[in-house]
Amino acid sequence: MRFASRPLVLLTVLAAWSCLASAAFAADTEKKKVVFVAGGPSHGFGAHDHLAGCNLLANKLKEAKPEYETVVSAGWPKDEAIFEGADAIVIYSDGGGGHPALPHIRTLDKLSGKGVGIGCIHYAVEVPADSGGEYWLKWMGGYFEAHHSVNPHWNAHFKRYPKHAVSKAIKAFTTHDEWYYNMRFREDMEGVTPILSAVPPDDTRKGPDGPHSGNEEVRKGIGKDQAEHVLWVSENDGGSRGFGTTGGHVHWNWAQDDWRKTVLNAVVWIAKGEVPENGVESKRPTVDEMLANHDEEVPRDFNREEMAQRIEEMNKPQPDAAPAAAAK
Repeated sequence: MRFASRPLVLLTVLAAWSCLASAAFAADTEKKKVVFVAGGPSHGFGAHDHLAGCNLLANKLKEAKPEYETVVSAGWPKDEAIFEGADAIVIYSDGGGGHPALPHIRTLDKLSGKGVGIGCIHYAVEVPADSGGEYWLKWMGGYFEAHHSVNPHWNAHFKRYPKHAVSKAIKAFTTHDEWYYNMRFREDMEGVTPILSAVPPDDTRKGPDGPHSGNEEVRKGIGKDQAEHVLWVSENDGGSRGFGTTGGHVHWNWAQDDWRKTVLNAVVWIAKGEVPENGVESKRPTVDEMLANHDEEVPRDFNREEMAQRIEEMNKPQPDAAPAAAAK
């Protein structure tokens, strides 16, 4: 009986090995196409550096996943054939009434309906409620709504994450950015999962009424240590996925490893790719990489040594730095 069972054991081991090998091979050969649409210059060197940021993210995604095809379009592409075969489209641009995607909502809606993921970074999450809001809710679950959301600059400390593929291997980190908050989300957060949430200081809630500065709902949070969601993902009707994040004003923050990893995880996830157990890992950008592909000239007095030190400082371990448990 003992000898008769050996072939069965051997077959079981071989089958298990075959499954593991097949899974590894599938992960290694996963092919996806991601198109980054970069807006033009708007806020001066070092802020809203859409072209430089898109190129950096595209390069780091390619570094982590060589089998991916990454394409960067400076402005809305003149030939929308660029979107053929795309698994995800990531827009990093100015927004509001001049959002470059507004004239192309039909194109994006058609692509989303086919399962293409759509993500928006920083100002690109803002569109007018009456001409874009319903689509941003449909594609990515939330957006910046004027007279409802606010856009202060503050230090956001992230230390707790949900169990989700996009939060894989993200440790605690802190960045100073223009972290918009009080986004307009789908009713009851249907299909929406917040990934990065932090408690803004009360002084960011005290702005006067205005389209971006403040409103009564935001002021109700004063004194309540109320967490606000600044990066979220969505699962949509029809099977597509989306993400939005309000960070991205400060170009240099892309050198913060956990912030960059969170966004790259989100890009892979909306493309329906496999987020590795250690997240989408990429080498920390050098100062030269951070200065590449800008559409504005690097100032003559730019201090490379100070920037290198700043990059090191922003990557020092934070309290509560245990990696998050994450779903596949």
